[in-house]
Amino acid sequence: MKIVPARTDDFAEILVVWEKSVRATHHFLSEEDIESFKPLILSEFLPAVALFCLKDDSDRIHGFLGTSEENIEMLFLDPNSRGKGYGRMLLDFAIKDLSASSVDVNEQNPEALGFYEHMGFVVAARSPVDGMGKPFAILHMRLAHI
Repeated sequence: MKIVPARTDDFAEILVVWEKSVRATHHFLSEEDIESFKPLILSEFLPAVALFCLKDDSDRIHGFLGTSEENIEMLFLDPNSRGKGYGRMLLDFAIKDLSASSVDVNEQNPEALGFYEHMGFVVAARSPVDGMGKPFAILHMRLAHI
């Protein structure tokens, strides 16, 4: 497995990974929510971050990571690639190579919350709505040792 900078021609496959991941973990989102996010992911969110893919030897994307400054803006894994240490690989890369020290997590996503807590993050603040004003509470987390 290798972590490489994403290219725009990776975006379609990244969107597939994003949608599979969201459907497996973001049970609080409606079908309408997911469909409304998809074009925004492609046109606004992916181009706005330093974006990296976790690829296997055949260049299949198993997960991806996006950061802005010291914040992890997105970290998603294909559900079939979970439990193999790939999330840890991406997170370690974000912390060590990109100086990431904070992440925002949907409060209604207990698996992600548990993952980040296990990796040394603590909740520093809570917002009752997400960045788009939708009623999905966000937990603002930071590395505990910083």
